[in-house]
Amino acid sequence: MSRILKRAGAVLLVMIMTVCSVSCAGQKKSDSLSVDPDTAPHMTLALRSGIYVDAIESCLIPFEEENRVICDIVELGEEELHGGLVADSENKNGTYDLCMVDGSWMAEFTSKGILMNLSDAGYELDDDIIGATKTICYHDGALYLAPYYGNVTVLLYNKRVVDKLGFTEDDLKSLDSIKTVCDKAKESGNFGFMYRGDSNNNYVVDFLPILASYGGWVVDENNKPTVDTPEFKEAMAFYLELISSGKDESRDNLIIAIANGAAAMAIGWPGWYTPTARSSSDYIALTGKVSDDATAYNANVYGIWTIGVPENAQNKELSVKLLKYLMDSEVQKSTIEAGGVPCRYSSLQDAEVLKDNPPFAAVLEALENGVYRPVMEEWPDFYTILGEEMGTIIEGKKSIDEGLSDAQDRLDKLLN
Repeated sequence: MSRILKRAGAVLLVMIMTVCSVSCAGQKKSDSLSVDPDTAPHMTLALRSGIYVDAIESCLIPFEEENRVICDIVELGEEELHGGLVADSENKNGTYDLCMVDGSWMAEFTSKGILMNLSDAGYELDDDIIGATKTICYHDGALYLAPYYGNVTVLLYNKRVVDKLGFTEDDLKSLDSIKTVCDKAKESGNFGFMYRGDSNNNYVVDFLPILASYGGWVVDENNKPTVDTPEFKEAMAFYLELISSGKDESRDNLIIAIANGAAAMAIGWPGWYTPTARSSSDYIALTGKVSDDATAYNANVYGIWTIGVPENAQNKELSVKLLKYLMDSEVQKSTIEAGGVPCRYSSLQDAEVLKDNPPFAAVLEALENGVYRPVMEEWPDFYTILGEEMGTIIEGKKSIDEGLSDAQDRLDKLLN
C-alpha cells in the first residue's frame, strides 16, 4: 500500500512494501490485504502526523478489504495540514476523501465551506461519545466533524520522583500543591516543572490550564480579548514561579526528562504518548483549583483531533462510509494498541483497557471536564501574538503588566 508523506512543503511518495505493513491484529499486509494496489481505486486521507496517523493506519485493512479500495495517507504537520486543506478547498475536484481537523479551525472551515455537512449525509454522533467533546463538531445545528482522538491537557508526572519526595497522587489536587512538589524537587537536585518554550503556540496552550484555574480566559463570550486582566496577571505571576523550578524543553526532551526522573512534572497531552501500567510516568486530570479550598474551574484544555469529509471530496458516499467505520466503537477500541485515545466511554472505561492503560481514567476525567480553545478564524494569529508577548515576559524582557498590556493592544487591533 502506498503512503504519501508530505514534509516542509515537498511531497514525497514512499512506496511501502506490503510485507512491511502491519494490521491492527498484528498481521503483515501481505498476509491479509488481497486488494491489488495497481488496479483498485484509491482514497486519500489528509491526517495529522504522529500517533494520530498510527491509530488510523492500524485499522484500515478491514475497510480496504470490504470496499476493495486502497487508502493512501498524506501525513502532515499541524500548520501544513491546515494550510493544505484551505488551499485544496479552492479546487473543484478535491484531493482528499477524508481529513483530520483541529477543533480551533472549525469557525474558519465552516465559514469557507470546506467541510461536508454530515447530518445531511445521515450521520450523527452516538451517546457513547463523551458529550463535551461533541460541542465543537456542530455548526448551526448540523454536524460537520466527529471527535476522533481524545487529546486533552493532563498533568504528566514521574511517580517515583513524587513518591521519593514524600507525596502521592492525592497531594496533587491544586496548583499550589503542584508547586510545592516541584519546589521540593528542585531543592533535591532535580528539575521541578518543565514547560515547552519552542513555539508561540506551545507557550499559550500549555499555559491555558493555569489561566483557567484562576478563572481567566483569553477571550470573553463575544471572542473579545481578555488578556490584560487581574486573573491573567495572577495566573502569569504564579506560572513564572512554577516554571522557575524547572526549565523549557522540546516535547520529546520533556517527556524523556520526566520518564527518567530528571524532572517531576509538566503539562502533558495523550497525543504525545500515554503511559502504561509499567511506565514510570503517569497522568492525572487537573482539578482546576488554585488551592485545595478554591473554586474548581474547567481547566483541562482540548486539543482533540476530529475527522471530517471535505465538501469537494470526489466520492462522498464512500468517504462518509470510511468516517463511520473509523468512528465505530469497536474499531476505535482496536486502535488503542497503536496509541489511539478514543473519546468514548466504552474504550476509556473498559476494565481490560484500564488494566494495561490506567492513565486512561485521568484522560476520561479530563475529557469530561474540558474546554475548547477559542473558535475563531483569527486563532493562529491570536496565539502568535499572545505567545510572543508571553515569551518576552518569561524571558524577563518585559514585566507582566507591560507584556500583557502590549498583548491586549495588539490583539484588540487584530480583532477589530
